Amino acid sequence: MPASDSGDDRSLLDLLCLAMIPGIGPLTSRALLDHFGKAGKVLSASLSDLKRVPGVGPKLAEKIVSARRELDPEVELERCRQQGVRPIPFDDPEYPEPLKSISDPPALLYVRGSLKPTDSLAIALVGARKATPYGMRIAERLAGSLARVGLTVVSGLARGIDAAAHRGALRAGGRTIGVLGNGLGSIYPPEHAELAAEVAASGAVVSEQPMEQKPLAGLFPQRNRLIAGLCLGVVVVEAAPRSGSLSSAHHAMEQNREVFAVPGPIDSITSRGCHALIRDGARLVETVDDILEELGPLARAVSVSQEPEAPEVRHPAELSLTEHERAVLGHLDDLPRGIDELIVRTGLAPSQVMATMAILEMRRLIRRNAGNQFTRI
Repeated sequence: MPASDSGDDRSLLDLLCLAMIPGIGPLTSRALLDHFGKAGKVLSASLSDLKRVPGVGPKLAEKIVSARRELDPEVELERCRQQGVRPIPFDDPEYPEPLKSISDPPALLYVRGSLKPTDSLAIALVGARKATPYGMRIAERLAGSLARVGLTVVSGLARGIDAAAHRGALRAGGRTIGVLGNGLGSIYPPEHAELAAEVAASGAVVSEQPMEQKPLAGLFPQRNRLIAGLCLGVVVVEAAPRSGSLSSAHHAMEQNREVFAVPGPIDSITSRGCHALIRDGARLVETVDDILEELGPLARAVSVSQEPEAPEVRHPAELSLTEHERAVLGHLDDLPRGIDELIVRTGLAPSQVMATMAILEMRRLIRRNAGNQFTRI
């Protein structure tokens, strides 16, 4: 844990105490902090003042009033230190920027590993726990391709598709983030403890739950909003009609994130959820190109807003460009530009520019618009 002054320590302990109170979810926590300003003031408030906050009834108000007597945030902080976990408040510079834009961000995030500005360029891969060999193969392949072009792969460390997504990113040497619905004091499912350690070493394992919180069914939909909130978009690889992974897609829609789905055999129950998403407007995914094509301008916009060292997401076809192709592509963005302007900007001969444009268009790196104007995909 980094050194901090006593005021920061007290503030963090108050946030930990607030997070440990049973019955306080993200919306109620946000309402309390918006009303009182600080966790310490929430914990010191009277019953009558607490009951004025939307979502706070008499029983919850009594739990908040007695929290400082009955809960020990210093023990919680020591658990974090012993297990290599850092509690990150909402106003900490390391707190993920994408999460700040959702309607109910956690006031406190528990993190094992490290979060980086480049993690704002992230895609979630989620799907069935009882996945088919086809789904596992596709999830690992997509995750590896996303990692190789610089995107962070986010998933829920669950059995099936989630595990395949994390492993695909790890094998490609990329970054990956696992989001748990329980506390980081234990890994669920327990057989993924080693995988969680690998994820933390190459990214982070995160949770909004107190360290000793056990996995409960009601916490997983809440976890899924974080998976979606950390990302530019969510890819569902396999999902039965009522699969929990579909809630990640629905959270993504609510949060204005992109939604993608991988089609599968029409007689497979694990494909029906994906097919329903595609019918409802999700982008059909066959290869990583489909994801990058949809994200193109969005990913570049996020990249520009990050620190200078944050790499721009690159389409796989960009990795083998010639000098002329790089020169032309480098002068294209979201604004339409004509051939004549590109000739002036690049200094290349007209024949070179026209031939290069044809190749870039064939590779689906640029788009031809009305009036023979071009934009970068």
